[in-house]
Amino acid sequence: MKILFTFENPLPNPQADAEVFVSTAKHLAAFASKAWLHVPASDAAHGATTAALVGMSVVRALAPRRPAVLRHFCCGASLPFRRVFREADLVYTRNLWVAWVALLFGQRVVFDHYRPWPDQVPPLRRWIHAIFCNPRLLANISHSRYTRAKYLELGIPAEKLHCVHNGFDPQRLGDPQPLEAAKRHIGVEGGTKTVVYTGRINHKKGLELVVQAAQRLADHLFILVGAGEHSTIETLASGSKNVRIVSWQESDALARYIYAADLLLIPPSVKPLAEFGSTVVPLKLYLYMGSGRPILAGDTPDIREILEDGRNARLCQPDSVDALVAGICALTRDPALAQRLGAQSLSDSRHFSWRERARRIASILRARLAATPVECSAWNRVQNRDWLLQSRRWAVHLVRKRSWVLPPRT
Repeated sequence: MKILFTFENPLPNPQADAEVFVSTAKHLAAFASKAWLHVPASDAAHGATTAALVGMSVVRALAPRRPAVLRHFCCGASLPFRRVFREADLVYTRNLWVAWVALLFGQRVVFDHYRPWPDQVPPLRRWIHAIFCNPRLLANISHSRYTRAKYLELGIPAEKLHCVHNGFDPQRLGDPQPLEAAKRHIGVEGGTKTVVYTGRINHKKGLELVVQAAQRLADHLFILVGAGEHSTIETLASGSKNVRIVSWQESDALARYIYAADLLLIPPSVKPLAEFGSTVVPLKLYLYMGSGRPILAGDTPDIREILEDGRNARLCQPDSVDALVAGICALTRDPALAQRLGAQSLSDSRHFSWRERARRIASILRARLAATPVECSAWNRVQNRDWLLQSRRWAVHLVRKRSWVLPPRT
């Protein structure tokens, strides 16, 4: 099995999409007889650095670094004219444009992405249906059952749709650290109850709710790790003495904050999924699980795929400050419960390594390569009517909210 991976943004890259794609490609390449990565690189030295990062040969994309739209277009448009394109058994991509071009030029394709594109950008539905129903589209790898269901609703055959959850690299956490020792390392007084969030600090993550909870729990220290440019959340938290905003951290330092948590928090809000569509099963969840610290999250459809209330986490009603405060207190006032939930999430995390994800995907690819093409139903009147209605709804939303992601209906 020879795989040509394609990524349209320069590497290394701190973004979550880069971590998912690079980690998956690096481990999936171990199951291939040969693998290449087609990626923008400014020069040969940059290409060599990228090759060392991903552990495979790098083919420098014939694309400018800026602007991003032109870079993505050129990565796809130039791909079929590279020798490795013809040599590979399949192209592995997370870009719909690249997938369409590769299919147009006769190559087999695997598409791997977390977003439920048919719901979020309805005007793309007919194009997506054509791409996914192409007999050379071997498989779509979704990162959640939530996303897979949206492609099923579009009429894509189930045989082409696979949910393979993301993972994490246990080495990022280093050696486990005792709770109180980790607190001392980050300058927190012993005995202080700590609620830790890691990730982007902005208005799209439901962090307003966390600041409100902090105002009602003065005896808890809320540590939000991942600040970049100044955000509205930092302004909102500026008057709260028990909210500490920490800048983005490298892996070693980040692990200290994670191990210093009495509980790890995924803001219990439907906003990231429903309003912005930017998060479906947040990547931090898997890293949290690997730490063995108790997790508090919202009871939302995507989170429930991984976490179960009372078994490996505490789940609370989304967008309720009362429920969030109650959930925090339940964990910080009951050490036995916190320890039990943390231990179970640590045990479950062994199923979510990047290597395990790659192993599952490799099994899918081998089966799809050996199988006969899947028959797909034609685009019909009902789909066309719904496509037009939802596209109009999307256009109105775009004008009113200036957001290209259409929230799902509640």
